[in-house]
Amino acid sequence: MKTIQDYIRTIVDFPHEGIMFRDVTTLFADPRGFRMAIDQMLHPYAGQQIDKVVGLEARGFILGGAIAHQLSKGFVPVRKKGKLPGTTISEEYTLEYGEAIVEIHDDAIQPGEKVLVVDDLLATGGTAEAGIKLIERLGGEIISTSFIIDLPDLGGRARLEAMGMEVNALCAYDGL
Repeated sequence: MKTIQDYIRTIVDFPHEGIMFRDVTTLFADPRGFRMAIDQMLHPYAGQQIDKVVGLEARGFILGGAIAHQLSKGFVPVRKKGKLPGTTISEEYTLEYGEAIVEIHDDAIQPGEKVLVVDDLLATGGTAEAGIKLIERLGGEIISTSFIIDLPDLGGRARLEAMGMEVNALCAYDGL
């Protein structure tokens, strides 16, 4: 039987030399693989109260939408600055090679709502941390974070766990 990793393509030297890019589009393109990923991402939360699913830009939208649909809950995107049409709050964070800003609508999460944060990949954890801070500023209570891939050597898991977050990932790859 295939595992999640069997559906993920590795592209050598992308976006630059020395990087092993883990491409989940091949997982998304396969109906069995995509179903397996969504089912496995949902499994740890059986019986838990979840009010909203937050997806981090951009592949987190695909996963978050599917998970929210399965749970019959609302989906909330955390997007790059300037992409949301309504009133937003923003959070700046550091990337490997610069800074970025993500935003969420200021009315997307109500105080006390239980939130599941999802994305395809956990690397340094910067985007996830920024998204978590936005949710917490709105009064949301994060029950967990969920990813398809964890790259533990880049420190994202440790970073989120240091914030008190539960981190679930379907698979991990050592090295870059």
